[in-house]
Amino acid sequence: MVAWFGFLGVCMMVGWPQVLAAERVEVNLRHRVLVSSDIGGTDPDDFQSLVHLLVYADRFDLEGLVSSPYGPGRKEHILQVIGHYERDYANLKTYSPRYPAPAALRAVTKQGALDSAGYAGVATATEGSAWIVSCARRADARPLHVLVWGGIEDLAQALHDAPDILPKLRVYFIGGPNKMWSVDAYDYIERQHPTLWMIEANATYRGWFTGGNQTGEWGNTAFFAAHLAGRGALGDFFRTQLRGTIKMGDSPSVGWLLHGTATDPTEPGWGGKFARVWDGRKTIFERLTTEADRVEAFGVVEFALPLPAGMTPVHTAKITFDNRIVVQSTHDGRVLRFRFSPRDAKVWPYVIRSDFAALDGTAGKFTSVPPPPERTSRASTRHPHWWIDDPDPAAAEGVHPGAKSVSRWREDFLRDFAARMERCRLAAPNPAAL
Repeated sequence: MVAWFGFLGVCMMVGWPQVLAAERVEVNLRHRVLVSSDIGGTDPDDFQSLVHLLVYADRFDLEGLVSSPYGPGRKEHILQVIGHYERDYANLKTYSPRYPAPAALRAVTKQGALDSAGYAGVATATEGSAWIVSCARRADARPLHVLVWGGIEDLAQALHDAPDILPKLRVYFIGGPNKMWSVDAYDYIERQHPTLWMIEANATYRGWFTGGNQTGEWGNTAFFAAHLAGRGALGDFFRTQLRGTIKMGDSPSVGWLLHGTATDPTEPGWGGKFARVWDGRKTIFERLTTEADRVEAFGVVEFALPLPAGMTPVHTAKITFDNRIVVQSTHDGRVLRFRFSPRDAKVWPYVIRSDFAALDGTAGKFTSVPPPPERTSRASTRHPHWWIDDPDPAAAEGVHPGAKSVSRWREDFLRDFAARMERCRLAAPNPAAL
């Protein structure tokens, strides 16, 4: 009790560094959690991760479920999973009275941004971004853990509209492809809110389904048959995603809070082990590039290209990377601007399509490469509370930086998940004793 009131007093009386220090003395606080997900969008593994989150929902104060999609995902997809949870709720609550009622979960489910905000990175408030602000401003001394499983637009909008919430946020961002689709919102946060507390997991999360012990019951497909099939409505629903093969690529953000040191990303845990971010991760070009041009994998590439004579603001252009990823551009009649975040170390070709003939069909390439050790060894002073995949080759799982810091725990987090799923089909043998 003394520790709690001491922490509360510190948070009320002092600033950001002192709050971080106080947070370390109270490691057993029940975590406040808000999830921003692209569930129902381009990747069905969010459905799996939401099942995982809900069977652990008694461990957290779950304050928000925001639909922040790239593509067709919507709030209704979160509600769909809550419907399956409702069917298992009678059994789940015999294990803990802290499982939230289905109606309470529906009440905190919000719709976020449906589209990219464009080059500015922010646009107008959404139900989801406003909910982030509302939760962060509550009179609660505990930080708000925002787990970003999809687009980061709603978080960027919340910070833009209410920068005062920044010290209350602890963000775990499943980056990689999500960063690629949300690069403008990411760039806004990196530029305008560099002191944000953020874990940027661009590849570490892959250790949940890549590497580790995958023999027998621990294989991605075998695990479902052995430990999820027939485990209540949530277990049966899990089978409908990815043909019952586990991926759960967003679950490391939850694992981080279940087993690890939530105040120190450099300490090992189920969500990984991270390094302080370094500078120099953004490259700006004022010309078309060639394969000889090098940029950092998972960094930001920005183009500011002089327009050909005669092109006016009424003309449009879009850029396609790797023959599949379309990026809208913006221009003022003088400079064509667009951004991209390469998620793999490889050559990235691109072509510009425009209704202005002199620009249409122009093309280029660049090569993304891992950052050199002389860069990664110097922690950024501009981003004092920002962490990223461990660049140590010993922490990599194949080509995925940092992923071994998750895969090393594979049997532990899967065994624990299997025990949780048993709750969906069986009431506690003696609920009164729990």
